[in-house]
Amino acid sequence: MKTYYAKPGEVERAWFLIDAENQVLGRVATKAATLLKGKHKPQYTPHVDTGDFVVIINADKIRLTGTKAAQKSYFRHSGFPGGLREESFAEAMEKHPERVLEHAVKGMLPKNTLGRAMGKTLKVYAGAEHPHAAQKPVKLEVED
Repeated sequence: MKTYYAKPGEVERAWFLIDAENQVLGRVATKAATLLKGKHKPQYTPHVDTGDFVVIINADKIRLTGTKAAQKSYFRHSGFPGGLREESFAEAMEKHPERVLEHAVKGMLPKNTLGRAMGKTLKVYAGAEHPHAAQKPVKLEVED
């Protein structure tokens, strides 16, 4: 038997919709990362982007377990001396809740060109509305 490797031209991409309302951040992120990588497909190939498109709605209603909501913080650096900025989870959810979920998912993707390409197929929205209704995304349930 020969090993099958998917070619970039023959990958069929589906659209999936995940409702993050009252879901745990890490569980939604792992489900989305699996779909973006294409590991749920039998023709998964590590060096080819075989993943699907993922739309996540209600990112502003995501939750964390335990005391992580008070302890979790996000860091960024401008590159200049003294340019380190820290933002708590609560502040990040107030300003831009979709970025919190994007950050969690992209941290689970490969750190290379392929991972960046997979990250572009992720669409996160704070509310329940999204502009991808024409693609007819399949609604997925995240196990609690």
